[in-house]
Amino acid sequence: MKVNRKEARRRVHTRIRRKVSGTAERPRLAVHFSNKNVYAQLIDDISGVTIASASTKDESIKASKANAETALKVGQLIAERGKAASVEVVVFDRGGHFYHGKVKVLADAAREGGLKF
Repeated sequence: MKVNRKEARRRVHTRIRRKVSGTAERPRLAVHFSNKNVYAQLIDDISGVTIASASTKDESIKASKANAETALKVGQLIAERGKAASVEVVVFDRGGHFYHGKVKVLADAAREGGLKF
C-alpha cells in the first residue's frame, strides 16, 4: 500500500487545528507552501479575519520558488507586518508540515523579526 503524502499531511493538519486556534490577542501564524510560492498569514479564528499576510507574490519579494531562501524573506515580512498591526505574540500553525527546512527557516525569521511563539 502506497502512502499518499498529501493526504497524510492533511490528516496531521486537521489534528493540529483541533488544538491550535488564533484569537485577536494571539493570532495563528499559518504557513502554506505550494510548488512555486510561500504564504504566511496571521489569523484571528474567532472573528474569521486575516490580520496580516505575506507571500512570495508580494512586490517586495517577487520570487518564483518555494525554497528556504524565499521562506526566510516571507518570515521577515510577516514579522514586520505583524508588528505594524501591533501583534507580538502568536501561535504557530505549521500546516501539517514537519518543523524542518522551509518551515523552520520561516519560523526562525519571524522570531528574529519580533514575533514571540
